[in-house]
Amino acid sequence: MLSKNQIKLISSLSQKKFRDELGLFVAEGTKLVLDLSKSFNAHQVFATSNWAIEYKSFISCDIQIVSDEEINKISNQKTPQGVLAVFKKNIYDISGVDFSNELCLALDNIQDPGNFGTIIRIADWFGIHNIYCSLLTVDAYSPKAVQASMGALSRVKVHYVDLNLFLSKLPANIPVYGTFMDGNDIYNQALTPIGIIVMGNEGNGISENIEKLVNNRLLIPNFPINEPTSESLNVGVATALVCAEFRRRQLKF
Repeated sequence: MLSKNQIKLISSLSQKKFRDELGLFVAEGTKLVLDLSKSFNAHQVFATSNWAIEYKSFISCDIQIVSDEEINKISNQKTPQGVLAVFKKNIYDISGVDFSNELCLALDNIQDPGNFGTIIRIADWFGIHNIYCSLLTVDAYSPKAVQASMGALSRVKVHYVDLNLFLSKLPANIPVYGTFMDGNDIYNQALTPIGIIVMGNEGNGISENIEKLVNNRLLIPNFPINEPTSESLNVGVATALVCAEFRRRQLKF
């Protein structure tokens, strides 16, 4: 049976203040919990008896058995899958990252957790292992972002940094790419297999201070060229298109 303190803890983790203070976050659903348990230490796992019978061999920590009614009480999902886990957040050291050997994403004040979770999933798909976020970017461990990432958080490291300082201290030979409405057609530009791709805020794009640090301005052209079209692309969609083009250049046909 769930205690009042357990219910209070789970409820509190819907707020960033308590996730930061306690170093914990919540994940729900079979695939998400099983994926995250490979890379994050579980603080507590709550599951129905049916779920535990089927999946307990995949979880290294103890499972507290709860009723369907209790899972429904603590779940944020419309149709709970019988399991909810509280994980300890990971702390990553970026001091040893070799930027001359990988392609990374940088997010400049992304605000929508669903967009952020989708971007984490996109990074995972395209083999991008590190995302560097401005301090005003939404929390990667918010329930909606975690859910939208579909377990990709277990393979993609998310770092929060002073993005201006971070980019300004990169080695001079590391290219910094960004998407702009007045950029150069991405399909006609030389793209390197390493560097930083900056994606901007949903409404305002890349901020002025960060724009000054971008040395490769890219445009995802609409079709047909110069025809009236939507004002912009969703940032998740734009990230997928950019990452796909970078990786396409590395394929050997």
